[in-house]
Amino acid sequence: MHLLVIADPLETFKTWKDTTFAMLRKAQARGHRLSVCGPQDLMWQRGGRVTGYVRDIRLTGRSGPGVDDWFEAAQARPDERAQVLAEVDAVLMRKDPPFDSEYFYATHLLEQAEREGARVFNSPRALRDHPEKLAILEFPELIGPTLVTRDAADVRRFHAEHRDIILKPLDGMGGMGIFRVGPDGLNLGSIVETLNRDGATTLMVQRYLPEIVDGDKRVLLIGGVPVSHALARIPQGSEIRGNLAAGGKGVARPLTPRDREIAETLGPVLAGRGLLLVGLDVIGDCLTEINVTSPTGFQEITDQAGVDVAALFIDALEAAVAAVPRRPSA
Repeated sequence: MHLLVIADPLETFKTWKDTTFAMLRKAQARGHRLSVCGPQDLMWQRGGRVTGYVRDIRLTGRSGPGVDDWFEAAQARPDERAQVLAEVDAVLMRKDPPFDSEYFYATHLLEQAEREGARVFNSPRALRDHPEKLAILEFPELIGPTLVTRDAADVRRFHAEHRDIILKPLDGMGGMGIFRVGPDGLNLGSIVETLNRDGATTLMVQRYLPEIVDGDKRVLLIGGVPVSHALARIPQGSEIRGNLAAGGKGVARPLTPRDREIAETLGPVLAGRGLLLVGLDVIGDCLTEINVTSPTGFQEITDQAGVDVAALFIDALEAAVAAVPRRPSA
């Protein structure tokens, strides 16, 4: 299988914990051919098909902190070889958030590539249709008290009802821009003004879930099936955020019955929409986010629980490619 991975620059990878690296390593071990590019390397021109200017790579077997030579590329620059996306076996969209305008435009190019016969995972349309914080609104029975608004008065009413709340921007990642306001309401007005920019920007408000002290669990769905262990990201010190990027400690744990109930409820639905890999965020018994852009946690779960998550993913990718015959280009 020839696999094209669209990602951030390889030179920025932290190979000892990067999930995309784990995917590449397992794919190469299976004998698959690897090419990479970034969203900025995609193009389309009338009379042609969506093309990526790619580097063909081979992993060296070296990885870890301070290791820069973990891959070798046949091309010094990505613009040395043009690759039609419809002519590879699978395209993996693994560009990290933020989901900004350029990411949005990339999904449209990838959807055009699909019309030309490319097989893209996760589905570009599904990436657009499932903004990672707002996607939970479709499943109110699985979430805690939640408000989405621009209006500061709405936030004040929500705080008066629930007393202890979390506020966050819709475009945040890695715990960025998350605030907690307790019963005293200290700084609520200032925080709302900062996040909603005087009513110009929508924000999300949720009741604070004290179970966060036991971890913000990342539950992985691969082909609609939950991985047996979640990665509980536990806040450290006085921090309220469990995100690893915010200093949280990652601990692999078996799924609880509630974790599994949430995962098995959402798995078939999301897989049916073209989402091969999904990361559900669960605090206590409540679903808090549905991550679809570039879910992580493979290496931590594998290292701690002995579950080869990358192998499960490549199994699912191979099955998905085999199940979707290549469509001839018009």
